[in-house]
Amino acid sequence: MQVSAGADGIQKLLAAEQEAQRIVLEARRVKQERLREAKTEAEKEIAAYRAEREGLYQKKVSEGSSGSQATLQRLTQETGVEVAKVQDDVKAKKQQVVDMLYDHVVNVQFT
Repeated sequence: MQVSAGADGIQKLLAAEQEAQRIVLEARRVKQERLREAKTEAEKEIAAYRAEREGLYQKKVSEGSSGSQATLQRLTQETGVEVAKVQDDVKAKKQQVVDMLYDHVVNVQFT
């Protein structure tokens, strides 16, 4: 009876060890599957984020180039207006400046 009880105990231990090994292997398999799923999901999120950021970048680039063209046109127009004002001032005050220079050159005062 002693021998059969010992053999029965050993069989129970072997069965328990096999069951534990099966549980560990199943847990590892489930863990690997979860890691694969997480990696796939992360790659999808990264791709979506990258596409979103690339779209925003392209929008900024296109706005920047059209914005700089508009800025260039605006500055060119403003510069033209300022140059015209200066030329009008020159025409308006040209005779005054000539008269003042002539007066200082011709009428020298000696002190």
